[in-house]
Amino acid sequence: MLAREWESKVADYRATDTRYFDILHTALDLRFDFSTQQVLGSAELVMKPYFFEQKEVVLDAKDFDIHRVDLLEIGGALPLNYLYKDNELTAYLPRVFHDTDTLRLKINYTANPNENNAAGSRAITDTKGLYFINPTGEEAKPTQIWTQGETAHNSKWFPTFDSPNQRMTQEIKLRVPEKYRTLSNGVLLSSELHQDSTRTDHWLMDKPHAPYLAAIAVGEFVEIQDEWKGLPVNYYVEPAFQEGAKEVFKNTPEMIGFFSNLLGVDYPWQQYNQVVVRDFVSGAMENTTLSIFMEDLNLTPREAIDSEWDGIIAHELFHQWFGNLVTTESWANLTLNEAFANYSEYLWYEYKLGRDEANMHHIAEMEKYFGEAEQKQEDLIRFYYDDPEDMFDNHSYAKGGRILHMLRRHLGDRAFFASLKHYLTKHAYSAVEVHDLRLAFEEVTGMDLNWFFNPWFLASGHPTLAYEVDYSIPDNLLLTIRQTQDLTTTPLYRIPFKVSWYHEGKRFEKDLVLDKAFQQFAIENSVPVNQLYLDEEKVLLKKTVTNRPKEFFIKQLQESEFAIARYEALDSLMTYFPNELRLPSLAANTLDDTFWANRELAIMYFAKAPTLVPAGLEEKIYELAEQDPQNTVRLAAIELLGMLDGEKYAPAMLRWMNDPSYYVAAAALGTYLVEETNSNRKEIAERYTSDPNIRMTVALAEYFIQESLLGKGDWFHERLDAYNRRSLYYFIGYYGEYFTKLPEEGMEKAIERLTKIAKSEEPFYIKIAAFSALFGFVDQPGVLDSLKQMYDAETDESVKRYQEYFLMQYLD
Repeated sequence: MLAREWESKVADYRATDTRYFDILHTALDLRFDFSTQQVLGSAELVMKPYFFEQKEVVLDAKDFDIHRVDLLEIGGALPLNYLYKDNELTAYLPRVFHDTDTLRLKINYTANPNENNAAGSRAITDTKGLYFINPTGEEAKPTQIWTQGETAHNSKWFPTFDSPNQRMTQEIKLRVPEKYRTLSNGVLLSSELHQDSTRTDHWLMDKPHAPYLAAIAVGEFVEIQDEWKGLPVNYYVEPAFQEGAKEVFKNTPEMIGFFSNLLGVDYPWQQYNQVVVRDFVSGAMENTTLSIFMEDLNLTPREAIDSEWDGIIAHELFHQWFGNLVTTESWANLTLNEAFANYSEYLWYEYKLGRDEANMHHIAEMEKYFGEAEQKQEDLIRFYYDDPEDMFDNHSYAKGGRILHMLRRHLGDRAFFASLKHYLTKHAYSAVEVHDLRLAFEEVTGMDLNWFFNPWFLASGHPTLAYEVDYSIPDNLLLTIRQTQDLTTTPLYRIPFKVSWYHEGKRFEKDLVLDKAFQQFAIENSVPVNQLYLDEEKVLLKKTVTNRPKEFFIKQLQESEFAIARYEALDSLMTYFPNELRLPSLAANTLDDTFWANRELAIMYFAKAPTLVPAGLEEKIYELAEQDPQNTVRLAAIELLGMLDGEKYAPAMLRWMNDPSYYVAAAALGTYLVEETNSNRKEIAERYTSDPNIRMTVALAEYFIQESLLGKGDWFHERLDAYNRRSLYYFIGYYGEYFTKLPEEGMEKAIERLTKIAKSEEPFYIKIAAFSALFGFVDQPGVLDSLKQMYDAETDESVKRYQEYFLMQYLD
């Protein structure tokens, strides 16, 4: 490497923040000006020099107006000289302080969270730190305040050392209008009413945690009380969603018990609260004792029947151990927080719903990483990045979770969870780097694990395994494997793996280790075998290159014990051998599979080609539509029945429209409305136009567009205003299509609204959806120029790639 390249690498290195001071305690006294969206604050910070003597204190304080800085001593408050520059507050101390000294600073300030904000990341889309939602009450949404501190955004509303390697206890006093409930970390000590119809709530967190985990939420929330072994476990939502929240969050106490038992470390904090807020800039955030969730979790009781939020609830809860009790010392080590939270989703699904469900989730997460790996491949622990927000990607999350899964399967549950207990106990209330995790595993198991941690955590990429099996000696198969990844950028891996086979209905397996670029293994299976599986359960994070004929997949579908392998087999047959004559009967048999995803996949096969439904199978499909325990299977079966004979099943569709599950009801509604023999379609559609559920809305929108029904423009506009996040994303395409087809219904207004969304701070996927929908109007004056301007102004390169795809034929 040339000297200049070395110099650049040294300069770009993202070091762990140096701890000049150890912050011990933070006390905040906060009021809020809703009209100016400012925080009026007083902060008292207790700290001591970390090791070296200090003559000044430099604090993070972004976009503040500093009014006064005092050193609080026994004799009183001593005003200090200070410099506020470049979002840092430097307080000049009157003498040298040593690591045996403790000092207390008091800072009076006004915070301006709306000023000078940068774009965030895919995971955290903004950097204000503190957010006023509808502060003047003029919008059709509740007035709220909430915070989002990760990565270094809490210094937008209180002065601190905004680094994950700090630890502090805290107390926060919040003075708010009496009608609002406040939430913060720890426990509520007191509430004091004032004569001006305000109230001051005093919250105390008496266990140390990182500054970015401090949080508040203010709003008109109702409280749903729950508990785990006497520990308060409460949920806070808008009043309209109180009953739904009981269903959405009902498994939380069981999760706390499960994770506590699994880890051998009880939930470590004073209580656990979860609150759902409006316009949240992330999916959720694991603030200590107070997880904040996006509004997608605001569900009615009926919507909550099909709630799919256990994964994110488990994810944020698991952070209370991995991320809050034990915290990454730097954002370079972010995966020490996020890989564990990601893997907790697998652990919960495995416990609650079974290993097949967990494995399906595992594969979905693996595909997230592989999708991202096509664009970039980074070290999991990476000390070179442009912005800490860049770390919040599918490497830190999905890849990290898959690596933990491989380590667990290699070591076994006893060693894996004993090591995690040791790690959590040894490093409780402290910050860690990746070597602390490795050493914890080594101290418990007595094994050297550098061979695992170095390539998976400290390097980039993943293995690509090209393999073939020689079946010429049936009782001693020969497996040949080549690691074909680019070894100039990706390591050569040592990979423990399993091969398996079936004989007379019984499964056999053998453990092997691949540690060469080219390696052959004599399986010594002893019984005649004509089909060998490598990594049958899909544990390994790998790409494979091999030749498996259709007969292989047919047998795999029929004999594998693992639902994920059967799913792979049917999916591969559908993809690579769609004209296989036996496929209809194989899919028909899969309708009896014990795992719902396989039954659903089989229905999807017939939905692509309804004429291939074997004689007599229609009754089975009706049975699934009527009573399958998985509502997504019922949904798919209902839609297939409509393709087979919509007129015949119209009475059943009318009945299913009233099913408690919106999955079922919306599928029945949509299926009924596309059947032209149903003469009362318009009447049925009108019956459901006021139902706010997005699935019902989509079914209606498809019908209105298909039939070119006039007079629905206002309905489409109202629906666009009503939705946010995922629901908005699902609806935007239909919205654009309706006004493209019927411009007289309000095309100009549609273009204006779509343009506003495409230019907004909405999550990237919503911006892309609005951008693409505008192409329905590309022939209208000014639309193409507007699209090009948006493309030129876009700073998110991944969003820009999507925009370029749509604009390609129009770009010069």
